[in-house]
Amino acid sequence: MRLIALNKPFGTICQFSPHETRQSLADWVKVPGVYPAGRLDSDSEGLLLLTDDGALQARIAEPKRKLVKRYWAQVEGEPDAGALAALERGVDLGDFVTQPCQTRIIVAPENLWPRNPPIRYRAAIPTTWVEIAISEGKNRQVRRMTAAVGYPTLRLVRVAIGALDIFSLGLTPGESIDVPTNGPWQNTSHKHK
Repeated sequence: MRLIALNKPFGTICQFSPHETRQSLADWVKVPGVYPAGRLDSDSEGLLLLTDDGALQARIAEPKRKLVKRYWAQVEGEPDAGALAALERGVDLGDFVTQPCQTRIIVAPENLWPRNPPIRYRAAIPTTWVEIAISEGKNRQVRRMTAAVGYPTLRLVRVAIGALDIFSLGLTPGESIDVPTNGPWQNTSHKHK
């Protein structure tokens, strides 16, 4: 059984099969027989776990397991207390209502790698970084949540899954590392380039 943590670069799709215009996971992970335990859309970056074990994949990805995923979202504008409270209560996205989550405004992260390409900068519109911790993970959920409360996401980075934190793992975009399959997860093993 194998578990690999990848810092998925911006623009990479969460599949191993080739894509006409985008990089795929095969461009970064050369280990046969592994597949993503959960997904990140191509416009999102950060921690993605891959495994060759179906039961482990279910433990990581299934919302009923309540494994918290922590995201840093750079949003357009300056969310007020009401917007954060709405996110925390749960947001009606039309097709479902999100489960309660934890949010907080954070200082612009200095330890975050630059995005390539960078987000579009507009001098007249400030941006704010918000940390959002959720235990579900439906398609484009965090982006849809921030937009629903009036603050569209410009950049989204998943920084942690459970006890695994991308910074303590020391992963730059495109790097991966083997991690222990039995929780709580620790920072161990070797990096792949």
